[in-house]
Amino acid sequence: MLELTIEQISMGQTAVDKSAALQLLADKLVADGLVADGYLSGLQAREAQGSTFLGQGIAIPHGTPETRDLVFTTGVRLLQFPEGVDWGDGQKVYLAIGIAAKSDEHLRLLQLLTRALGETDLGEALRRASSAEALLKLLQGAPQELALDAQMIGLGVSADDFEELVWRGARLLRQADCVSNGFAAVLQQVDALPLGDGLWWLHSEQTVKRPGLAFVTPDKPMRYLGQPLSGLFCLASLGEAHQALLERLCALLIEGRGHELGRATSRRAVLEVLGGELPADWPSARIPLANAHGLHARPAKILAQLAKSFEGEVRVRIVDGQESAVSAKSLSKLLSLGARRGQVLEFIAEPGIASDALPALLAAVAEGLGEEVEPLPIINETATVVADIATVITAPAAGSVIQAIPAAPGIAIGPAHIQVLQTFDYPMRGESSVVERERLHQAVAQVRLDIEGLIERSQSKAIREIFITHQEMLDDPELTDEVEKRLKQGESAEAAWMSVIEAAAQQQESLQDALLAERAADLRDIGRRVLAQLCGVETPAEPDQPYVLVMDEVGPSDVARLDPARVAGILTARGGATAHSAIVARALGIPALVGAGEAVLLLASGTSLLIDGQRGRLHVSPDADAVQRATQERDSRELRLLAASAQRHEAAVTLDGHAVEVFANIGESKGVANAVEQGAEGIGLLRTELIFMAHSQAPDEATQEAEYRRVLDGLAGRPLVVRTLDVGGDKPLPYWPIEKEENPFLGVRGIRLTLQRPKVMESQLRALLRSADNRPLRIMFPMVGSVAEWRAARDMTERLRLEIPVADLQLGIMIEVPSAALLAPVLAKEVDFFSVGTNDLTQYTLAIDRGHPTLSAQADGLHPAVLQLIDITVRAAHAHGKWVGVCGELAADPLAVPVLVGLGVDELSVSARSIPEVKARVRELSMDRLQTLATQALSVGSPEEVRALVEAL
Repeated sequence: MLELTIEQISMGQTAVDKSAALQLLADKLVADGLVADGYLSGLQAREAQGSTFLGQGIAIPHGTPETRDLVFTTGVRLLQFPEGVDWGDGQKVYLAIGIAAKSDEHLRLLQLLTRALGETDLGEALRRASSAEALLKLLQGAPQELALDAQMIGLGVSADDFEELVWRGARLLRQADCVSNGFAAVLQQVDALPLGDGLWWLHSEQTVKRPGLAFVTPDKPMRYLGQPLSGLFCLASLGEAHQALLERLCALLIEGRGHELGRATSRRAVLEVLGGELPADWPSARIPLANAHGLHARPAKILAQLAKSFEGEVRVRIVDGQESAVSAKSLSKLLSLGARRGQVLEFIAEPGIASDALPALLAAVAEGLGEEVEPLPIINETATVVADIATVITAPAAGSVIQAIPAAPGIAIGPAHIQVLQTFDYPMRGESSVVERERLHQAVAQVRLDIEGLIERSQSKAIREIFITHQEMLDDPELTDEVEKRLKQGESAEAAWMSVIEAAAQQQESLQDALLAERAADLRDIGRRVLAQLCGVETPAEPDQPYVLVMDEVGPSDVARLDPARVAGILTARGGATAHSAIVARALGIPALVGAGEAVLLLASGTSLLIDGQRGRLHVSPDADAVQRATQERDSRELRLLAASAQRHEAAVTLDGHAVEVFANIGESKGVANAVEQGAEGIGLLRTELIFMAHSQAPDEATQEAEYRRVLDGLAGRPLVVRTLDVGGDKPLPYWPIEKEENPFLGVRGIRLTLQRPKVMESQLRALLRSADNRPLRIMFPMVGSVAEWRAARDMTERLRLEIPVADLQLGIMIEVPSAALLAPVLAKEVDFFSVGTNDLTQYTLAIDRGHPTLSAQADGLHPAVLQLIDITVRAAHAHGKWVGVCGELAADPLAVPVLVGLGVDELSVSARSIPEVKARVRELSMDRLQTLATQALSVGSPEEVRALVEAL
């Protein structure tokens, strides 16, 4: 395994160009005995295939598979170039990491560098680093603390066996975003370690995002491997973050107190023992200790006596200390803290006594606990920032141009409207239950009025229904009753309200039903509305003129609520071009950029922004010339779109006579009329799962047949391509209980699920065949990954076809899984057509969840690896006289259309809104040039290079 050490680093190197830098690296690797002479040729060959520039001023030169036999010992050598080396394409390298590896061990190094690469201006810090130690610290990234709070403790959970208890613990880590899907499966392969007292331990570094610890206890006595099991620790290990926890746990076990954890009835008790983050349900207060000799015996005795005068529990801890909170009534425990002068003490008290106890304890400490004390010196809190390590994120400067991910085409100009989650500061304790209750009632009443106004102004039925649901939540008696209980216990209106809302939201998220789980977002939305009223914080008003919405990440529901007449464009700090929010933005016709980086969230509201959704560029406070050029381009595009709309019913034929069919993607029969009106030559994707989702139970054959007939009737003889039911895993149906999966994208979904439910599949196929009436019907099966799955689906359809003859029927499969594309030469002999679902094909090929918060921007369908699979599919199909369509979002990307047509794709299926533009794009092109373009696109190494080729057409 490749690891980084200071011995591998050579500081202050110089090189006139990349060739010279590679020579230096090769010489160093040879001199240190890692590789044989000649390894330089491998470094050069790898650069010729594609730049090894990683980002943030780092390059990772390594050899090719052909030169692995020159590697003696796996290792790395790092050369710092303070003056920088031009690595091509304007990329400056300040640190080159030369890798000698016999296999793909350099991938582990990339994983180690992930945290560091997320830092802003790392390249500049690497350039300025003055020592190998400082440089290594930069590469290792900021140390991460162990995540351990109340939400990661599960006491008395329902579990029938050890495996289920493991799953429960892994799920808590997943909910805390400490691990990725699949962590439970990883833990199942690890040997559990018995700690004694019924406690067991499991840990792994695989699929870990940040270090975290979960602790779960079963709801009934359990044994594992012949020993008692009363509690299980599940550690997501990363670095040394868990060392202090291990030491504390070992001490507890040595003292013979491990049973306290297994028998714990409150999360707080567990957290206090383990030193985790205490929940905020008990009021607390902090004060620095001014006693010259710290909290020694005499002041500790006075403090303990004072604490004992209160009936409830009082605990104390040292802020930023390693030890957990101890009882303030215990002299021995107070002495064990070892608190010194200047350290900050935090007192935590039961809610019932906190209003009396906390002020008294703070006053006693301030007065010295029976000792004369000197005031503590005033500490200058302005910290000196070490340039080698710390970096500060600032808002982009006026005139700057930021490269982001193009998510929806078009030009948008307008003032920035920043929407970030506001931080509310409020007390935990209230004035009185009567006062707090009245405050809450007034806030809820005002929010109810605001929502009524939103309902009246909304022209969308779907949006009105969302806000009506919010009104119902405000009046939910279960929520209000629970809030009332907390108010009577002395909590403030803010604290009581948000505690109840968050608990309800977490309960919703834990449900197996995905549709109900989505209500959690609505709960938090309404919760923050009321909280803003209580805190007197006004939501920033929308600008009067069309504006650019700036958010961290826009969810699909956020985009669906937008008014395209008010929102000129969308800009997000995170996200990728295939995220659902980007898909909805394209459907609404709103230009959008995603993945622009968190610095855009620091822009001042009203800052003039220019979004180029075609090229992926953000212009901050652009000058008059840039605005004029963009305005001209926007107006020109609008004219092109108008011209395209006027010709939308004409065929899409290239300049040299090559025809491409342009179809529409729809989810229900209501979309047919608009698709045909926009110029669709057929329906290339009918998402039948939406029919099933619209019913509280599985629709019968008659209901399905009626829906499919409406689609075919609306097409008036045009072809209909239907995707059979595509649910399961990440898209469950409320009336179909599907076992929860750690990684639903790799689980039972699509054809895998319907083949397990043959009656459901046969019912859908019969409804489809009966609706055809000899009209052109194409049925395709989703998520096919093997020949056996295809044949099972085909045989079932052909058997039913004997009962229900259909004259014009074709059967095909979706190419969404890499294995299906690689099997295309075999499958093409048997299928009638292929339809490429580029959204899933991209995420499976690149192993990137398109909803991943940091990686989704890299899930680009124009990645050459994805294009290679499409090329294999098209070549195989055409060799057997079969046709290929693309129904994923890539088909609507103006920069992707030339590549897809050049690869030989016969049909493009897009949203109805995009049909005129896609047709017009095809008419602008020559097939000869497109075939050359496609060949070039298959030979480069990144989607950016592919887009550059298209722009150069």
